[in-house]
Amino acid sequence: MGILLLWCGKRKERMHMNKVIMFLISCDLILSAGWGFIAPIFAIYLANQIEGGDIAVAGFASGIYWISKSIIQPFIARYLDRNHGEIDDFYFLVAGLFVTALIPLGYLFATLPWHLYILECLHGIAMAAVIPTWAGIFTRHIDKHQEAFEWSVDSTALGFGAGSAGIVGGMLAETFGFQVVFILVSMFSMVSVLVLFPVRPLIMPKVKSMRRPPMKKPPFSEEQGSF
Repeated sequence: MGILLLWCGKRKERMHMNKVIMFLISCDLILSAGWGFIAPIFAIYLANQIEGGDIAVAGFASGIYWISKSIIQPFIARYLDRNHGEIDDFYFLVAGLFVTALIPLGYLFATLPWHLYILECLHGIAMAAVIPTWAGIFTRHIDKHQEAFEWSVDSTALGFGAGSAGIVGGMLAETFGFQVVFILVSMFSMVSVLVLFPVRPLIMPKVKSMRRPPMKKPPFSEEQGSF
């Protein structure tokens, strides 16, 4: 028993999670839970509110989201990698989440397929700013020797958030209608933005690149010869 308690105590020390990681996981959990409300009702929403909303429209809208996100994402990530510090990452992350929070409100007014396509394109661009910046900050601050555990905590939080919200979202839509669900999604997404503000003082500031001083050649180098 003493050995077991000692092992648990050591395990507890090793499983300490820093504040940046906790806030990032909380942000991911809230965002996932918010958008999880939509999952069980989106097809019914298309059929009821979008003129001509059918399987083809749903597939095209999904394709626009993923393609726009996939095209824009590498360019944003490459730009951010070339800048030192995490200030740029933080601002892109907040801006992307803010735009994401507005998308569900657009669903309230969409009536035609092209309305939906524009919303999904904007959603894809917004998430193209969110995914690499979130992952970049998370990777830089992840606790040493807890990499697999902390990534698994985030994945577990995503699963619980989306699964629980999916169950609740269906019941809410059945009782109160789509409008209430979309407003809740927007509110959850906005809360995910607010959760990030305590992270701001903890991230690395933007720093200017340091120029290396020119290296002097030794007096007897191969290029100059021995004499």
